[in-house]
Parts: sequence; structure tokens; C-alpha cells
Amino acid sequence: MHDVQLPAIRPTAYAAPGTVAEAVALLADGGRVVAGGTDLMIEMDRRISGEVKRLIDITRIAGLDEISVSDGRVHIGPLVTHSQCTDSPTVVEHGLALAQACLEVGAPALRNRATVAGNVVTASPANDTISALRALEADITLTSAAGNRTVDLSDFFVGVRETVLEPDELVTDISFPVRAADSRSMFLKLGLRGAQAISVVHLAVRCDFDDHGAVSDIAIALGSVAPVIVRAAEAEELLIGGCLDETSIEAAGELARAGVAPIDDLRAPAAYRSRVVAVMVRRCLEAIAAGEHQAAWPESVPTLGGPCVAPDAVVAEFGPGDMISTTINGMAVDAPWTAAPLLDWIREATELTGTKEGCAEGECGACTIHLDGAAVLSCLVPAGRAHKSRITTIEGLARDGVLHPLQQRFIDCAAVQCGYCIPGFLMAGAALQASDPEADEETLKHGLSGNLCRCTGYYAIEAAFDATTGAGADS
Repeated sequence: MHDVQLPAIRPTAYAAPGTVAEAVALLADGGRVVAGGTDLMIEMDRRISGEVKRLIDITRIAGLDEISVSDGRVHIGPLVTHSQCTDSPTVVEHGLALAQACLEVGAPALRNRATVAGNVVTASPANDTISALRALEADITLTSAAGNRTVDLSDFFVGVRETVLEPDELVTDISFPVRAADSRSMFLKLGLRGAQAISVVHLAVRCDFDDHGAVSDIAIALGSVAPVIVRAAEAEELLIGGCLDETSIEAAGELARAGVAPIDDLRAPAAYRSRVVAVMVRRCLEAIAAGEHQAAWPESVPTLGGPCVAPDAVVAEFGPGDMISTTINGMAVDAPWTAAPLLDWIREATELTGTKEGCAEGECGACTIHLDGAAVLSCLVPAGRAHKSRITTIEGLARDGVLHPLQQRFIDCAAVQCGYCIPGFLMAGAALQASDPEADEETLKHGLSGNLCRCTGYYAIEAAFDATTGAGADS
């Protein structure tokens, strides 16, 4: 059999601890932590995760989803999602590059579950947030039964998808310093499409200026050009102490280009990546010098009801034969736990088959549901997360036999077509309209960027989202 035909790796048990101490104790006994799960669920499907004895879902632990400022540092909890960062005034003010990087990760429904800590732990050099955190000079705190240790992020990565994180350690904090008043940062990404794209090259620049406008400190972090995120040290050294002018910016770009040796792969040849590094560094520095590093930041960032926040702490552990108790479309549901994703559990345990499987890796949006009020991709959520939660599927979008206004608009505009992707579009669209009834065309396109139509009928779908309908419902 081909690798893709082999059965997925499935855990034999699932646990949702209520405290960090409980989570660490479970880790010591063997298991894998799941927060967003958007990487781990795919790794298990592709059989690259290794054996997973138990999934340890930390999303029920209170206080791990907070963004705070203390001791002169911005602290990002291990459950903080990309949606939270894009929506956080603290992150935008003190770490704009991180907010910009988070906005480039996947699409809204994915960002409602995917965490910054998970992006870091996966440790791919293509992961967008890592270059931003390197430029912001972040560190990471790891907790085990033996205690805590804090590691500079530059020392955390040792290779492609390799870190110093031990099997019994849990990420409990990521933090970076609050800079002086005139500190500017910016993230820039080159992908092969406008959304849901793995970086060809990405970079983040953080530049501090003194009272005379000269560069007092600078960090240029480059991604997708080496096994780990790297700093353009020679370019940084050139710029410190001087002003960002045309000559110095051009020279810094060339030094950054000379300092990397990227590989050829399916996304781009090495020579192209090298040329692009110089261009992107130059553009970032020009924007920072002109004070335009925030120019591309949108006025409204669609979150589709997110982030997905777990209900009050529910300590639970599941194995074969144990029952998941949840609420689906307003009805109480009890069904046996399964090691499969939530998508499969909904379709098999409840016979609600409107939610579809398209890509099974979080890129098409066909499996979108509302979990505790937020649009999420059910193919990337472990079934145990449904316990004591509130779920809405496409079958529950209508109320008392009356179609949701958006459903009616899809009919009126002939946007239904084959119907396979439509449940996902409707669930994402309903969440968007509920959270932002006045969404403009740009916000709408951004909000639906994670939903693909196989019939290529986007004109009819866009027509169905006429902003004047006032469609929206609290799901």
C-alpha cells in the first residue's frame, strides 16, 4: 500500500486535565500535548507523529489563553491563538510583526484554534510566527515535573522540526521585551497565493531608533531559507549606529542575501529565494524608515466568532467505551468517544452528514462548524474536545424551520451548485456576519479565504453575501 493509504495513527486515550500540574504529570507518563491540534492531527493522519499513547488536551486549563504585560515583557500563554494575537491591542502595539505574522497563518477558522506556541513547537522554518518572535527577541518557558526552565528562542531550535523541548515538558509561556517608544517592527511574507500558503520566504524586522533617528538596535530574522530561522547578522551590524537611507538599505539587503544558502524545493529554486531575500529586506526597511510599517494592517480583522475558547474547566479522560456528552444544534447528544477527529465523530455518531470532508488537512473549509460560538475546522479537532461543549453544524443553521437569511440568499443567487463546499461557506459566512454585520468586500474575502469552491462559482457566492441583507445569527 502507498503511504497515503495506510491507516492514520490514533491515540488509545484522551485526557483533558484541569491544571498545569495534572498536564505535566500525564506527560511524564507518556503522551502528546494538543492545544490547537492543527499540526498534530495532520501529523497523525500522515503517520509522521510516531506512536501517540494519549492525547493531552490542555484547552480546559484556565489562564493559559492570556496575553499580558508584566516585568517589562509581553507574555503569550500557550493557548493564545493566532486570532487572539491579531485582535490584541497589546500585541499590535508592542509586537506588530507578530500580529502581522499571525494574520498570514492559514485562514480565520484555522487561526481560531491554532496557537502561537504550537507554531513554535512544530519548528518548521516556514512557520511564520517564528521569524517574528526571533526579531522580537522572545524566549520560551518550559515546565516539567522537575520545574521550569526558560530558553532563548534562538537556542530552542536545533534543526528542521527539531527543538530542545523534552517529551515530558510543556510550554507555559512565550515572552518578549517591551521596547522603547520608537521601536518599529514589521513582518513580510512571500507565498504562492494570497491565503493558505506556505511561505516561499518570510522575514521580520524589528528596528529601534535613538533620539536622533539613528538605528540603536535592529533584528532581521529570515525564514524558509535555512533549516531554522536565521538572523542577518552582517546586515544588522551594518545598520546599527546609522540612519536608514537608500544606500544603507540597499547594502543591507545584499548582505542579507549573501548570508543565506536556501534549498531548491517545489515552491521555489534557491536562486530565486536568494534574490527575493534582498528585495524583501529592502522593502521592510524602507517601510520602517518611512513609518509605514503599519500601513497594510487592516482596519477590521475577521475572526469568525473566534478565538475558540473552551468552556469552564471540565476534567475528563476518555478511552474505548467512554461517552462524550455535548450539545449539537441545541440537542443533547451522548455518543461513544472515538480517537478520530470531531468531523468523523459528528458524521458517524450523530448521522448529521451535512458537514463534509474535503482535504482533511484544514485547507478547504468544507468541514467548518461552530464550536462554542467560533468557526473551526472539525477535521483538525479531536473528538474529545466536544465534551460539554456547544456545537452548531449546517443542519442547525436554520431556526424553527426557517432558513438562515444567508441560506436563502444562496438559493436566490444560485450559489449552491454541487453543494459539497456550501456547508462550509455557510458556516463561515454566518459566523462572519454575526460578528461583523457591516463587513466590507475586503473583510468578506479575507473572512472566507479558507473556503474553496470546487465548481469555481465564486461570483454567485459573492453575490449571496450582499451586505445589505443584514444576515447574521448568534449560533
